[in-house]
Amino acid sequence: MRSLPYLARQGQVVWGFGRGSKQLGIPTANFPEQVVDNLPADVSTGIYYGWASVVSGDVHKIVSIVWNPYYKNMKKSMETHIIHTFEENSYGEILSVAIVGWLRPEKNFDSLELLISAIQGDIEEAKKQLDVPEYLKLKDNFFQVPKSKIMNNH
Repeated sequence: MRSLPYLARQGQVVWGFGRGSKQLGIPTANFPEQVVDNLPADVSTGIYYGWASVVSGDVHKIVSIVWNPYYKNMKKSMETHIIHTFEENSYGEILSVAIVGWLRPEKNFDSLELLISAIQGDIEEAKKQLDVPEYLKLKDNFFQVPKSKIMNNH
């Protein structure tokens, strides 16, 4: 696993597989293949947490999934669940992501319900971890966001 933090900076949000919102109820912002292909070779697959900003806007907590064995994906992807409810989709917008911590390795699940439950657990753990002062400081360092731009503690 690569030393963290890692700034996977700036890629346009593209359409993914359409599973995050529809099948899982957990929408994701997806980086295009060329951004994923340019990740350092030593970025291992797994569930990570960190910070994200869409178009230099507010910074929100994230859980980022870079592989999907349940769906038997043939290619690595970087699907970022932003822990915030947006009024509009962000397709075509520029996404910046700072990965600051690792939660667990990827694994397969026997059912969609078990996968959803695991992701919900990952989201709750990410929220807790990102409230640690050292990670809050990284958010400020990466994104230079004034306190007035932070909304709803996300």
